[in-house]
Amino acid sequence: MTNQLIPYHHELAQSKQDFFFFFCDVAAAQGGETSICLSNRVYEQIKAEFPDFIEEIGKSQSILTALPIDLKYIRTLSAEDDQTSAIGRGWQSTFLTKDAKVAETSQEKAKELGMTLEWLPNGSLKTISPVLSATRVDPGTGKTSWLNSIVAAFTGWKDARNDPTKAVVYGDGTPLNPDVLTRCLAIMDEFSVAFRWEEGDVLFCG
Repeated sequence: MTNQLIPYHHELAQSKQDFFFFFCDVAAAQGGETSICLSNRVYEQIKAEFPDFIEEIGKSQSILTALPIDLKYIRTLSAEDDQTSAIGRGWQSTFLTKDAKVAETSQEKAKELGMTLEWLPNGSLKTISPVLSATRVDPGTGKTSWLNSIVAAFTGWKDARNDPTKAVVYGDGTPLNPDVLTRCLAIMDEFSVAFRWEEGDVLFCG
C-alpha cells in the first residue's frame, strides 16, 4: 500500500514477459522512489557466495520426492485490502468481486495454472503457487538472471495472517535458509540504484 515499503521483486515473475513499461501519472509528494538493480549481477554475486543454494534451487527434481525443487510461494489474503500489509490487496480486490462464489470461478482458472487455493474459516484465502523457477536465462545475452519474488516474500509478506519465514519454500516444502535470504536482500541493496519519479516518466525494462 502507499505507506508500505515494497520489497525487491520482479513484476509477473511467474509468467514469461519480453519487456515492461512503467509510467508515472501522478508523482508522489514525498517518498515514492523505486529501487532497481541488474538481476544478472545479483545472480552472479549470490552464486559466488552461496553456490550450494544456487545449485539447489536450480535442480529439476528432488531425488527423494521426484518433485521439482525450485520454489513455491504461500500467502494468505484477507477479504478486504490491508493498509498495514505490504501485500496490500485482499482477495476481493484480486478477483474484483466481493462475492465468494464469483471468486471461486476465478479460482478454477487459478487451479488450471497449478495454484492451490483454500478458504479459511475467517473468510481469508490461502494461496499456494505451483513450483516456480528462481532464475531465468536471457536468450539474447545467455546471462542468467535472479528472477523471482523470494526477497519480497521473505521480507514483506509479514502481517497478522502471514509468516515471512514460511512465505517462500522449496518446491518440496523444505524451508529456505533465512540467513541466505537476508544476505540476498543485502546483495540487492548493494547493486541497486533508486530514482524519484516525476510526472510523465517512463521506465522501459527489457
